[in-house]
Amino acid sequence: MTKKRTLQIEKVNTHIVEWLKSYAENSKVNGFVIGISGGVDSAVTSTLCAQTGLKVLCVEMPIHQAHSHVTRGREHIEQLKKQFPNVSSIEADLTSVFEDFKKQVPETSDLHKLHLSLANTRSRLRMTTLYYFAGIHGLLVAGTGNKVEDFGVGFYTKYGDGGVDLSPIADLMKSEVYELGAYLKIPNSILTAAPTDGLFGDERTDEDQIGASYDELEWAMYLTDSETNTNTFTEREKEVLKIYKKLNQNNQHKMNPIPVCTINC
Repeated sequence: MTKKRTLQIEKVNTHIVEWLKSYAENSKVNGFVIGISGGVDSAVTSTLCAQTGLKVLCVEMPIHQAHSHVTRGREHIEQLKKQFPNVSSIEADLTSVFEDFKKQVPETSDLHKLHLSLANTRSRLRMTTLYYFAGIHGLLVAGTGNKVEDFGVGFYTKYGDGGVDLSPIADLMKSEVYELGAYLKIPNSILTAAPTDGLFGDERTDEDQIGASYDELEWAMYLTDSETNTNTFTEREKEVLKIYKKLNQNNQHKMNPIPVCTINC
């Protein structure tokens, strides 16, 4: 199995902040806009952006949001604004927009597809909102996806939370994001909360949806091809590997560039 790396957290922190600042300055923009969910990924990303000294706009975009998500997000934003004068925040309540959208489209008897499509619609409405604020303030949309989500199982919405200008933590495993979050002293309520995408308006977790924890998915990602063909796994490990392989294969359309039909005739 590929050896799990040991991060030098302080150096990683500095490297990402310098990368963010350099990219923004080369792009001739004023800073970054980030959607705040109450989760560790957005908390870490917004803190890293804040450390650049450039303008950072934190946006809350509730759509029938669970109260606990809202509370954690606001706790983080208030902490961040007290620490960094370059950070501001705004709320864009998209609940009525989402409800109006539902009235304009037909429903389907397939409830699974209906609920999933509406969950992805929430994410895409938020992406559109972030780009609105980015446009009027001259900002880049900072992505909050980690390596497991973005390159392992594709656990994000195409053109939703996957629609960003740059991805500062996409080379960090989820466990590494938590490690960096602890170093950055983000609120403990966020560090101890079960990860959730918040797209269904309830308390279901990422593990509930995926069927495996992030620690388990990281284990599967670290396996080499030759190791996945052995028969030494426990029944649970076999199940996790099956989940990982299925999601990784099914979500390649998210992780690969958009296919282009080239004309050679």
